[in-house]
Amino acid sequence: MTTTLSDTDIARDTDVVDEAAFASPWVTIVWNDPVNLMSYVSFVFRSYFGFAREEAERLMMLVHNDGRAVVATGNREEMERHVEAMHGYGLWASITKADV
Repeated sequence: MTTTLSDTDIARDTDVVDEAAFASPWVTIVWNDPVNLMSYVSFVFRSYFGFAREEAERLMMLVHNDGRAVVATGNREEMERHVEAMHGYGLWASITKADV
């Protein structure tokens, strides 16, 4: 006996996959660049994300020494907004899934 899926079943399965992709945690990564001063990167982290000076400095040093730092975790839309904001400040940033 062969079972066939209707268009409704396929659409429902696709919606579940899409919802899972948006619901799973994503991260905003800020990358090292040859342009911005370390003090400026720390300033951006303090002013945009509201980090305390110590946390902003720690994240800035990760960017400087490791070439990148995860600065936020959350849903995809929120992380996309953070990336756009970082670009507005002139920083290099991207998003990726947290589990990758």
